[in-house]
Amino acid sequence: MKKKYLVVLTLLLVASLSMAETLKIGATPRPHAEILELIKPMAKAKGIEIVIVEFTDYVQPNIALADGELDANFFQHKPYLETFSKDRRLALSSLVAVHIEPMGAYSKKIKDLNELKKGASVGIPNDPTNGGRALLLLQAGGLIELDKKAGILPTTLDVVKNPLNLKFRELEAAMLPRSLQDLDLAIINTNYALEGGLVPTKDALIMEGSESPYANIIAVRTKDLDKPEFKILAEILTSEEVKEFLEKEYKGSIVAAF
Repeated sequence: MKKKYLVVLTLLLVASLSMAETLKIGATPRPHAEILELIKPMAKAKGIEIVIVEFTDYVQPNIALADGELDANFFQHKPYLETFSKDRRLALSSLVAVHIEPMGAYSKKIKDLNELKKGASVGIPNDPTNGGRALLLLQAGGLIELDKKAGILPTTLDVVKNPLNLKFRELEAAMLPRSLQDLDLAIINTNYALEGGLVPTKDALIMEGSESPYANIIAVRTKDLDKPEFKILAEILTSEEVKEFLEKEYKGSIVAAF
């Protein structure tokens, strides 16, 4: 009788495990994959098995999501997703905003923006949204002035005042930390800054403020927005446990958006 009882329990356990929902989520290593690693046990307790697929660029995670190779991704902010989806005609949407990674200006050659000389080379991301975001940060630092009509997506063509005659070099976002030696200044996304061994709160000469509209999101296919497993995922990612982790682990370099 006891043996039969154990067999029944084992079968029930196997059945419950087989019923667990598996979500394959694409993410860049820091901090996105780290946050997903944190919530794995919480998700598993609610019947969701998270499988993390790491990417090191800003293009393939959305392509893979649209093609059905991923169930979700976690690496971008909403303006980037909206622009990318519109340009490529992809039906992708934001599920939930998780955190803000303030973009910063970094240099190996100067300690203050006032030290920049005429003709200095400045690296910015070569994708439209992050490139525009970088230019807005340079404007906030008093280095350039942009055409007000450009909104949140300015390009180098929208620079109307450039007193130092700065030379802009548009590079892949992931390449910017490795290109610091060849640049006078680089505007770098926080996840790549962290991967490059930079400490944003210590090394950045200027950073975006907490009012930044560029919160990092979980993206899913639009048709999947109302699926129960994604609602659970959104709840977990906006929990106090995640907020405390961000505060403790990143010490102001990354802040909760909820």
